[in-house]
Amino acid sequence: MEAYIAALDQGTTSSRAILFNRAGEIVARAQHPFRQIYPQPGWVEHDPMEIWSTTARALAEAVDSAHIDPKRIAALGITNQRETTILWDRTTGEPVCNAIVWQCRRTAAICDQLKADGWIEAVQEKTGLLIDAYFSGTKLKWLLDNIPGARKRAEQGELCCGTVDSWLIWNLTRGAAHVTDCSNASRTMLFNIHTLQWDQELCGMLGIPLALLPQPRANSEVYGTIASGISGLEDLAGIPICGSAGDQAAALFGQGCFVPGQAKNTYGTGCFTLMNVGTSAVRSRSGLVTSVGWQLNGETTYALEGSVFNAGSAIQWLRDELGLFETSPECDRLAESVPSAGGVYVVPAFTGLGAPYWDMYARGTIVGITRGTTKAHIARAVLDAIAFQVADLVRAMNADAPCPITTLRVDGGASVSDILMQTQADLLRLLVDRPTQVETTAFGAAALAGLAVGVWENLQEVGQLRRSQHVFMPQRAEADCAADYSHWQRAVNRARAWIENEV
Repeated sequence: MEAYIAALDQGTTSSRAILFNRAGEIVARAQHPFRQIYPQPGWVEHDPMEIWSTTARALAEAVDSAHIDPKRIAALGITNQRETTILWDRTTGEPVCNAIVWQCRRTAAICDQLKADGWIEAVQEKTGLLIDAYFSGTKLKWLLDNIPGARKRAEQGELCCGTVDSWLIWNLTRGAAHVTDCSNASRTMLFNIHTLQWDQELCGMLGIPLALLPQPRANSEVYGTIASGISGLEDLAGIPICGSAGDQAAALFGQGCFVPGQAKNTYGTGCFTLMNVGTSAVRSRSGLVTSVGWQLNGETTYALEGSVFNAGSAIQWLRDELGLFETSPECDRLAESVPSAGGVYVVPAFTGLGAPYWDMYARGTIVGITRGTTKAHIARAVLDAIAFQVADLVRAMNADAPCPITTLRVDGGASVSDILMQTQADLLRLLVDRPTQVETTAFGAAALAGLAVGVWENLQEVGQLRRSQHVFMPQRAEADCAADYSHWQRAVNRARAWIENEV
């Protein structure tokens, strides 16, 4: 009897559920968007109950549409938007307030103070990260300091905190499991990636009570089972929850990047380039960070990572805020209607710049506009900007890593854009390999869960499921690409440090 694996892919703008069969093929899926909350400029929040309700609804609908016996679902895997931080009541399970989203920059001043106090070296040495508002630790400190009564309740053991993986597992098990996986924990700025434990010194640095934090666990093991009595999920009670990874680690795994030196880029709300660097953490000297990729069978695999905060979100901005088109695929058609961006450069630093710049005070910029600039040029410039930002990351990665990247495996929503992928190959002078199965993030979570229960026996078996759909090769003249990249760097310099430092 064929076994199926369910994967929850809880992202920044929507919650999805996908069912895979043993061949790695999608059997069914469902997706529900949820609100983006912007209380102040640079602040981003989500309602944790919306995250949970949309996720549960997507799972119920995916299972229903598959027309299979739920008892044939062997396991559930979870992947999630990382760094987004949630605080909730340990007894009732009710969130104390909205989640602070990974994109939110409200803790920039806290980060500046930590730097001024001399914490830069300790943070990078222990966590592999740089001090930035991107990561969870300062978000949690802000919640404890600014939500009335939160710190006292936390110290008394009345509250739990976690990233979205912890929140979902807590709700799926009805509070029986308060856990996180090592890949998500490594993005908090509180986790020692060498000992794979919460670091008491760093928790003390931010005033985080250890009792708040979930138990760190491996990425492929049973954390608990779906509890009985969850509305809409009654038929799924007892299914083991046994795979978990932050979205980018899951995508690296789902792309079959099991050998050191293999790399992928995910084109989602942001862009995230990860390279497998093996069983020893490689410290970046070029503005990247080091994270846990996964812990599997007692062995830890590390990844070098560069993060771009705004990629697909820039296309959404053109659609929703500027109204240049009604659906995202129209962006490609608009961009293809002109031979180039006509000298226009868009730097989508809506929430600052990530790697390799790490500028919390940068803001979005459009340069090179003339009277002849059309909406087609701006659409083309936004797609170019996504490719330029990935080029920034790959250049930094090649400077840090012991061996250069020879092929970039790609996935995520915007990877379906042929014009973007060709631009990427031209800029990088590399092969850009798009798989047949672009849902690599969800499949990575499914694969981790499937390995835990024996649906797949080993990494080799999982890796053989990947197929290339299209490999893009460099076509444009290298000198022209280099000139464009030089102009991009000039545009970035104009966007940097736009907001005055608050400290």
